[in-house]
Amino acid sequence: MARRYDPNPFEEEEEVNPFANPGSIPSATNSRLSPLPPEPVDFNYDRGAPIDIPLDTATTKDLKKKEKELQAKEAELRKREQEVKRREEAAARAGIYVAFTTFLGLVLCLLWNIIATTTAWIKGEGVKIWFLAIIYFIAGVPGAYVLWYRPLYRAFRTESAMRFGWFFMFYVIHIGFCIFAAVAPPIIFKGKSLTGILPAVDVISNNVLVGIFYFIGFGLFCLESVISIWVIQQVYMYFRGSGKAAEMKREAARGALRAAV
Repeated sequence: MARRYDPNPFEEEEEVNPFANPGSIPSATNSRLSPLPPEPVDFNYDRGAPIDIPLDTATTKDLKKKEKELQAKEAELRKREQEVKRREEAAARAGIYVAFTTFLGLVLCLLWNIIATTTAWIKGEGVKIWFLAIIYFIAGVPGAYVLWYRPLYRAFRTESAMRFGWFFMFYVIHIGFCIFAAVAPPIIFKGKSLTGILPAVDVISNNVLVGIFYFIGFGLFCLESVISIWVIQQVYMYFRGSGKAAEMKREAARGALRAAV
């Protein structure tokens, strides 16, 4: 049995003309479909448009900090390069490379001294002078490197007044030895163990070849002495010009005061 209020299934449905008067169209409220929500006016469908994303403030500060650190390191490296260049130029002016030449010159002098004394030993002067010449070479070459050449090199690198003082003290001893060897008086060492002028004059009367060897050794020691005197003058001029002499005097005065107290 059909319900009382059920519509007649055989009744024709009312047709709606879409071109009819809008007022005659059934209201949207009678439709079973709910209306779509309103679309935002400013909704952008353009996917290729750029999107601005603000960077984090902390990240920006870190980047600026790292940039400043890199700039500071570059400035420090440039400063060090300039300082090294300045010291190299100062070392060249002060004769440090010539000082290395005097070290090599000392090696040559002592090596030639061995050759000359070997010749004299063969010609009958005895083996003692040859042994002494070997001792001079073994002690002199490493001693010169440790006592005055390396301190001079380090003094220019560190600008240390004490290292300069160390160099001056032992380089004066080096010059004194070269002058003594050029003369070779028989007062401390056995005279003919060094190729000086006195043993050269003595041996040339007995053997011309040995005398020539000794005269060559005399010339080498004289040349070494002259160049060494020039080097110490140049280094001393640099030492005074850089203000290290006054600094060394102050340190010596403080040390004497502490010792007195």
